[in-house]
Amino acid sequence: MSSQSIPLAVPNIGAKEAEYVARCFRDNWVSTVGPFVDRLEAEVAKISGVPYGVAVAAGTMGLHAALDALGVGRGDLVIIPAYTFIASANAVSQTGARPWLFDIAADSWTLDPDALERALAQDCTQDAEGVLRLKVTGERIAAVMPVYTLGPPADMDRIVPLARRYGLPVVADAAAAIGAKYKGKPIGALAEVSVYSFNGNKTITSGGGGMVVGPGADLLKLIKHTTTTARVGTDYDHDRIGFNYRMTNIEAALGCAQAERLSEFLAAKKRIRQTYNTAFANHPRVTLFPDVSWADSTYWFSGLVLREDSEPCMGDIVQALRDANIIARKFWKPMHLQAPYGEVPKCPMPVTDSLWRRVLTLPCSTSLSESDQARVIAAVMRALT
Repeated sequence: MSSQSIPLAVPNIGAKEAEYVARCFRDNWVSTVGPFVDRLEAEVAKISGVPYGVAVAAGTMGLHAALDALGVGRGDLVIIPAYTFIASANAVSQTGARPWLFDIAADSWTLDPDALERALAQDCTQDAEGVLRLKVTGERIAAVMPVYTLGPPADMDRIVPLARRYGLPVVADAAAAIGAKYKGKPIGALAEVSVYSFNGNKTITSGGGGMVVGPGADLLKLIKHTTTTARVGTDYDHDRIGFNYRMTNIEAALGCAQAERLSEFLAAKKRIRQTYNTAFANHPRVTLFPDVSWADSTYWFSGLVLREDSEPCMGDIVQALRDANIIARKFWKPMHLQAPYGEVPKCPMPVTDSLWRRVLTLPCSTSLSESDQARVIAAVMRALT
């Protein structure tokens, strides 16, 4: 326990970040307006290959605002994968709607397009007005929300046409995917809107915060309006229910400096993933995190999947690493096993149910040194014996 602790995923903050934040104090732009907010919106939109970005105080807020702007509300269902962080489901619930939970594809850990196609055809019906509804409850299917689980997008060449066929908008939970590519192109135009998180464990951070991006001027303008309290003009007039979801200029300053280092961070994340993959490629007790042919990933998290006969050892492995002063963790518990979402509509979950207990995330901070990663690998090897 004398060696220095190796964290799971922490921010990589340097001189540029300190300079930009200090400039906010110097110029007295510290609240929810300021030049860095506009600058970050433009920069993230450019990274995403779209004209528009809206800064928000959290990725969850961005998802909620996007769904609200698309008219999702009480009595509706939004399709999401069960294997996601609970923020995806919570954003749906905040509109008054409920999530409809789907399994993931084994090769990507993202929304299974086969399950989506099957459920839309077999479990839904169109009413007299042409509205798509779930047969067993009558609830309107209002949107599809794929989650870009580890950084690469879902199989959007299959998901988006399915959604279009049934008149469903697509809101991408791209929390961990800033800088990803889909078939060589930026990801911002794949869905009506895509939402990033800038939480402290993401590839870039603004301390918190997030960003909504998309190709549509009217939709992004509406999201900007509602996330800034739906205020009209300079007086206290508001034309609809809005939200105070604004990012501060201080947060945006930190985000701008981080965005300037995105290529550096993405290269570090890729190197870390490749090093783990090389080290554990032939280990008999584990398999590797998935990679997909259609995308360039951000490699947000890296780690291992224990084979099914190793599952009872997960707690022992995590504890052994903690004893070595290394932080590793289990990954998400799926939504259909969470107390708030146990009774929502759901499809069969063979992949999710098999997978979720066996995922081990390993240290992957962009500042992780080669020597510290070697220490992690050695400790995991010992724990696996």
